[in-house]
Amino acid sequence: MTVQREWFEKDYYAVLGVAKDATGKEITKIYRKLARKFHPDANPNNASAEDKFKEISAAYDVLGDDARRSEYDEVRRAGPSAFARHGAGPPGSQRFDVGGADISDLIGQMFGGGGSHSRSASGPRRGGDVEASLTLDFVDAVRGMTTSLHLTSEVQCLTCAGSGARQGTTAKRCVRCSGRGVVDENQGPFAFSSECLRCNGRGSIIEHPCPTCQGTGTEVRAREVNVRIPAGVDNGQRIRLKGRGAPGRSGGPAGDLFVVCNVARHHLFGREGKNLTVRLPITFTEAVLGANIDVPTLDDIPVTLRLKPSTQSGSRHRVKGKGIQTTKDLGDLIVTVDVVIPKSLSEEERDAIEQLARVTKESVRSHIYSETKSRKINTE
Repeated sequence: MTVQREWFEKDYYAVLGVAKDATGKEITKIYRKLARKFHPDANPNNASAEDKFKEISAAYDVLGDDARRSEYDEVRRAGPSAFARHGAGPPGSQRFDVGGADISDLIGQMFGGGGSHSRSASGPRRGGDVEASLTLDFVDAVRGMTTSLHLTSEVQCLTCAGSGARQGTTAKRCVRCSGRGVVDENQGPFAFSSECLRCNGRGSIIEHPCPTCQGTGTEVRAREVNVRIPAGVDNGQRIRLKGRGAPGRSGGPAGDLFVVCNVARHHLFGREGKNLTVRLPITFTEAVLGANIDVPTLDDIPVTLRLKPSTQSGSRHRVKGKGIQTTKDLGDLIVTVDVVIPKSLSEEERDAIEQLARVTKESVRSHIYSETKSRKINTE
C-alpha cells in the first residue's frame, strides 16, 4: 500500500466538495470544473488560485484512481474508527487494539516505520508524479491524436544505474538508523517514524558518490514521451501515463506522468460538454419567412438546417450527431442564429421595408402599452 502522511490528515472529499460515496464520473466532473476555474492560465499572477489548483490536483490524484481511493478510504477509516471505538486513552498511552492488530503497527505501516510489522523506509520507494502541460489545437482535441511531449525531468542516472554510488563501490549501512532509513518519534498517543536525516531515508551512506548524479541516483535530462490524446479531451483535463514519472528509489516503481491539456479556442466553434456550438448570421427575410440554410461542421461538409417561419434571433437549433465523437457517446451541433440588420439599403430594399411598415397593423410593443394602461386603470 502506497500511503502518505497527508492521507491521514487531509479530507480530499472536502477539498473537491464531493460526497464520500460519489461515483468516479461525479468526481471527475467536479474536478474538471474546479481545474478550469483555478488553472494558472486562467488566473495569471494569482498565487492563491495556483495553490488551490495544486490542492485539488493532489486530491484528484488519489480520488480519481480507484485503487488509490480504496487505500485512502481504508487509511481514513482506520484512524477515526480507532479513536471512536477506544478513545484517545490516558496521557502517554500509545497502543490500541484494532481487529487484533496493534494500532501502532498499523500507523507504522502507513508511514514507513514503527511497530514490529513495519517495513524499512530504505526499501523500494515509488517515484514521484510529474505534471506537464500540453497545448492542443481545438480540432485535434476533438478528434484525438498521438503527439510527442518534450520534457526536461528527473530520470534514472545512466552512469550508476540509479545506485548513487561510484562504479566499483557500494554504499554502507547508516549507523544512526541501523539501515532502516527512519527514526522513531513519539507524538502524543502514537509513535510515528520520520526520515533519517543522516542518510536521507536511504538506510545507507554513500561515501563515494557517482560523479554524474552526485549520489542521488537520478539526473535531470531531456526526454521525449509519446502521448495518446483521446478524442473529445476537454480543456483542463488530465491524462495519466502510468510509470512515466520520476524514477523510483531502491528498485521501487516509477511515478506517473500527468499531462494537463490546454485546448486552444476555435475561430468559429465552441463546445458545451460533448456538443459543439456555432453562431450563424441570418437575414431578416430568412427569419420571418423561414429558410433552408447551410451550417458549417468540423468535417468541412456543410449540413442543411431548416428554419421555421418567425424564427427569433438568438434561438438555438440542434443538428443531431454533428458534435464530438468519443468512445462512449456522440454529441450534437448546437446552432444559435443571429438576425443581421443591414447597415445600408438599396432604394428597392428601402421601398419594400417601408411598404412592410405601412401594412403592419400592430406594433410589436403594443401589448406593453396596453398592459401598462390596464394596470393604471385598476390602481385608480
